Amino acid sequence: MTAPGELPELGTRSETSNAALVGVAPMNRDSGKQRGQRHITGGRASVRKVLYMAALTARSYNPIIKAFAKRLSAAGKPFKVVMTACMRKLLTMLNTMVRDAQPWNPEHAKCQNNPERQNENQPQKSVQPA
Repeated sequence: MTAPGELPELGTRSETSNAALVGVAPMNRDSGKQRGQRHITGGRASVRKVLYMAALTARSYNPIIKAFAKRLSAAGKPFKVVMTACMRKLLTMLNTMVRDAQPWNPEHAKCQNNPERQNENQPQKSVQPA
């Protein structure tokens, strides 16, 4: 399976619409005052299966996904919730790479995921005493 073959919309749509298209976006099934857990549903099963296997591997070997999964697990999230979040994060990364026509760059991804590093490349504002 290739991403452009199974998901030709990659790079042209928003992250949220791509997540819904693949079936990794949480959907509600509320009725009146009743509110329940959100579940993933629908979407393209073939892409979702490949994303699951990629996320399973990325949890061990991709430093960004590994840290993300570790943070969610430490917060007490169940395994399936962590895996779905990793799948969605991988899909967002792929969408950005295709949209910007850029190859994988771990330094760029680190900067995107770490608010402290986002300000490294920006000039520091000097504060002058009044």
